[in-house]
Amino acid sequence: MDLTKIKSPTFLKQLNAEELEILAGEIRQFLIEKLSVTGGHLGANLGVVELTLALHKQFSSPKDKLIFDVGHQSYIHKMLTGRTEQFDTLRQYKGLCGFPKMTESKHDVWETGHSSTSLSAAMGMAIARDMKKDTNYVVPIIGDGALTGGMALEALNHIGHEKKNITVILNDNEMSIAGNVGALHNALGRMRSAGKYNRVKDELEILLKRIPAVGGMIAQTAERVKGSMKYFMVPGMLFEEFGFTYFGPVDGHDFKDLEENIEYAKKTQGPVLVHVITQKGKGYYPAESDKKDKWHGVGPYKIDSGEKIKPANAAPAWSQVVSDTLENIAGKDERLAVITPAMILGSKLDKFQEKYPDRLFDVGIAEQHATTLSAGLATQGMKPFLAIYSTFLQRAYDQLVHDVCRQNLNVTFGIDRSGLVGADGETHQGVFDIAFLRHLPNMVIMMPKDENECQHMVNTAISYDDGPIAVRFPRGNGLGVDMDQQLKTLPIGKWEVLKQGADAVILTFGTTIDMSLAASEYLQKQGVHVEVINARFIKPLDEQILHDRMTKNIPILTVEEAVLKGGFGSAVLEFAGDNSYHPHIKRMGIPDRYIEHGNVNELLEEINLTKEQIVGELKKLLAVSNDEQKRA
Repeated sequence: MDLTKIKSPTFLKQLNAEELEILAGEIRQFLIEKLSVTGGHLGANLGVVELTLALHKQFSSPKDKLIFDVGHQSYIHKMLTGRTEQFDTLRQYKGLCGFPKMTESKHDVWETGHSSTSLSAAMGMAIARDMKKDTNYVVPIIGDGALTGGMALEALNHIGHEKKNITVILNDNEMSIAGNVGALHNALGRMRSAGKYNRVKDELEILLKRIPAVGGMIAQTAERVKGSMKYFMVPGMLFEEFGFTYFGPVDGHDFKDLEENIEYAKKTQGPVLVHVITQKGKGYYPAESDKKDKWHGVGPYKIDSGEKIKPANAAPAWSQVVSDTLENIAGKDERLAVITPAMILGSKLDKFQEKYPDRLFDVGIAEQHATTLSAGLATQGMKPFLAIYSTFLQRAYDQLVHDVCRQNLNVTFGIDRSGLVGADGETHQGVFDIAFLRHLPNMVIMMPKDENECQHMVNTAISYDDGPIAVRFPRGNGLGVDMDQQLKTLPIGKWEVLKQGADAVILTFGTTIDMSLAASEYLQKQGVHVEVINARFIKPLDEQILHDRMTKNIPILTVEEAVLKGGFGSAVLEFAGDNSYHPHIKRMGIPDRYIEHGNVNELLEEINLTKEQIVGELKKLLAVSNDEQKRA
């Protein structure tokens, strides 16, 4: 079948199981070939091919609302809804988004990039459906990993209480981005091994009714018998206790099993949960055999061998530098404990876990819990290091305010993926953390210029005893600089002059230092001498340097790969206003909009955050300053 000719999923309703099997194979081969070039979420999508086909066959999108939790497993959904031709552009600038996107298709009814939101969204859609007296199905598809998020459990509780007609598809592959943890994961494991509960209880009822003479009497009590049997057939019966009718476990790669249970679920009133067992990476041996889930999100790879295509002589990843530094510190400081919300591999903590298994705590996809757990550790004199992506720290804002900063506890936040992240797009761009951290009392924020400074900042943070402190670092690989053998402690709030200059000054940090230095070098050849300062402490500011430069009344340009609203540049403006300085200050950074997916350099070009733009802004500042001096 020519997959690029698919415009709508309605054709699936005419296909039998054998034809669906053939189509599933073609889709898998297509994904393996296309993602070997573009990269993307391969393992998750290979695991849900049959499930997505069955859902689109049994339901009628977009009238029926298919809501993909996290959304990285929606590639087959995109193919079936007319976007196969665009897969060469997947996750590329101005190309197909790697997550559901309402502007791409009417079939994408909910946009997701973070986990555990689908059930709450489904409840909202179900309430709206009933208020409008519509009759469509609402079908959230959520993974077992996402169920560890507290928001999902809150929604389960509400759905079960209200008894709304919602068909929850639990895609259970025993993995999220890494192996799942916790009591809920263990309960699901028992359900997987317990067999098909609903089929057993229905067969029991039929058997009872066939008993001569007493069959009628027993039939009257069959429902009560079935109700008690569930406690024997499925240990815990978590979902039935939440008020759901439970179907499963269902073989997620067997069309007959899938369709039979989905049809049964559609006829059931009230909330239903269909527990589907799938295999992540299904159909591609390197991904199938991956126990550490390194095939969750991949870059380009060789199809035959599965070998990842990496740039030659790449510097170590920023997250690896942080992890190695933590391992070094752990050998000297027994108070150090590392916490991660299901990101052991993403944060390169697997080596730390092997060496210090009793000092790393993976709490699952539960960022709020991770933050307050860290706070609890800190109250007992421990040194918690919370390794967390910038975009996921957003989910723990109240805990930052109420549990950590308010109590001024010694918690270190290792904020990974700070700044633009590229292909994952707007749901994952780590550009908001400065703005939502900077205004919190007691918080210290810093960001290194290179890997060497990064290791010293991690050491500084662990050594700090005056409250919460955050180390930001970007996605990807470092610069390949030489590393000091001995860890240092940096003076809190002290900046570093990288290049001297008396005509203007650039205040910048992290990923924008190189472009700022390049702009200064360019202007120097034209006789303009611009100072470049590594403003590595975003909070507190280096007030000594600011007083000195603002007293000289030279133009100041702030450059940051973060949102301008409430960012570092805003802090410099506040300082000038509070101290009655009036230098010419210009801010450069992320504008007031969400930045979509694409190569980071392409995104920087789009938002005018480049060396050339820095040069242009400095020339404008200097021209205005010179005009004023002439008039004076």
